[in-house]
Amino acid sequence: MEIDCPPEESITSTFDEDSVDLGDVKDMRLEADAVVNDVLFAVNEMHVSQSLTSASDVAYINVETREGNRYCLELTEAGLRVVGYAFDEVNEELNTQYHETVYSLLDKLSPGYREAFGNALLQRLERLKQNGQ
Repeated sequence: MEIDCPPEESITSTFDEDSVDLGDVKDMRLEADAVVNDVLFAVNEMHVSQSLTSASDVAYINVETREGNRYCLELTEAGLRVVGYAFDEVNEELNTQYHETVYSLLDKLSPGYREAFGNALLQRLERLKQNGQ
């Protein structure tokens, strides 16, 4: 059985060095963007540091909690940890605990985050309940 197919169109490739497939290795710059977008609603301010150099294996995130405390967070394969107590500050002498998730870290640092996260969860459950009736 023959099938008529249109001729193949030429494929143009626009190579972008920042989008190289790393296989199973996570690009921490992309992970950092996802972390920020995930919890931005529950903090005063949060952004990936533009001053500190991020790479495929490490990224730095600045966060200001609802209480007004500022932190610089390091994101690696090991997790997230506080590396400074001001934006864009890395104190090599700090030996803080790694957290597997941003939720765990912010839960420890900020009662205001915990409250905002809980309220957002309740609102979402309420919407689900209303949509289900």
